[in-house]
Amino acid sequence: MTNEPCAPWPIAIDGPAASGKSSLGMALAERLGFLFLDTGLMYRAVTLAALEAGVPAEDAAMAEFAAGLDIRAEAGTTTRILLDGKDVTNRLREPAVEHRVSDYSALPSVRRAMVEAQRAIAQRGPAILAGRDVGTVVLPDAPVKLFLEASPEARAARRSLQARRWGMAQEAAEARRDIELRDRLDSTRETSPLRPAEDAVVIDTTDLTLEEVVRFALEVLGCS
Repeated sequence: MTNEPCAPWPIAIDGPAASGKSSLGMALAERLGFLFLDTGLMYRAVTLAALEAGVPAEDAAMAEFAAGLDIRAEAGTTTRILLDGKDVTNRLREPAVEHRVSDYSALPSVRRAMVEAQRAIAQRGPAILAGRDVGTVVLPDAPVKLFLEASPEARAARRSLQARRWGMAQEAAEARRDIELRDRLDSTRETSPLRPAEDAVVIDTTDLTLEEVVRFALEVLGCS
């Protein structure tokens, strides 16, 4: 007799930068025994590859390039990204990638290629996908959709701490400018803009610890 997951799947988690998507996704994946895919890392891998190849952030130029890339996501309780067979996960937060990822990820050709790959991963088994358009575009029929948000101040403080862990010094004021720019780009792009799905449960993580967010999410999932 097999043990069925207590939660329906796939689970979609969306939200802006530093709202806590990846932290929640990894924590839930560990608790539930699910796969976790940070879809944003796939767009970062495309950006890294395009920058190194000198391909401009233009749809016509990126259509064939993106379709021909060998990007593989190894989804476990964390996500590793392989580009042409090489693990590039630790390079995906480099400043050059950080500054240009919104430009490349907004391109329809890039999004088409990545969405197809993301859906394939979600079909492998019980999975959690986190990103900016998972509930609205990638998995519109997901049985559970969560949308995380937090105040700009809280998100800036988190991103500054994250930057230090990634080996990059960034003050909270600079982090706030970066995430506000990313918010504008992501929410106003024509293809797959950042917004909650109509049936998403919105969680404000501003004053919550990760454990509190996890407990709330587990209640939503019926696994408390």
